[in-house]
Amino acid sequence: MLVRAGFKSILSDEEDIEVVGEAATGAQAVELAERLRPDVVLMDVRMPELDGLAATERIAGDPRLAGVRVVILTTFDIDDYVYGALRAGASGFLVKDTEPLELLHGIRVCARGDALIAPTVTRRLIADFATRARQPDPGPRLNVLTEREREVMRLVGEGLTNDEIAARLVVSPATAKTHVSRVMTKLAVRDRAQLVILAYETGLITPGWLG
Repeated sequence: MLVRAGFKSILSDEEDIEVVGEAATGAQAVELAERLRPDVVLMDVRMPELDGLAATERIAGDPRLAGVRVVILTTFDIDDYVYGALRAGASGFLVKDTEPLELLHGIRVCARGDALIAPTVTRRLIADFATRARQPDPGPRLNVLTEREREVMRLVGEGLTNDEIAARLVVSPATAKTHVSRVMTKLAVRDRAQLVILAYETGLITPGWLG
């Protein structure tokens, strides 16, 4: 409760952020998400009644909540729940002792449809997830992408932002954003986090690229 109160205090001080609800259990988090349709849900991995993984699965799997982004609160210790949450549709991760500015930045990033791929902890989580995942299977799924779109997908997998992708490809940020959006649409993925997972699972990128 103290942690939740601390987060609420930080968020409530921001003019562009409104805390619309609080949940003490995973079941309450799902119920509030269904009723309030928030832009972002901060979900603790360990929740009573219904754990954070199961709650994330329910929210991410509900077509009515397609616009709701779930950010997992975790510790620096890599937790098996995190890998399930990635598959379930979590848009990113924040550590519980994160600095207030990082917390606010993370929420704003997810609210605009991006994923928390850049922070070091998330890169490590994604890379470690990839080593545990099944053997890469390209299959036919990536056949819908052009070579440029595959290149963009690789760069997203490295954790690059749209601005960084634009600089790498020598295009405008708007063009980079268009490429990323088109890739996500063609592959029917929820957000950038899911795109990263697919990049690993299809073998488009392999563990070690993130350094």
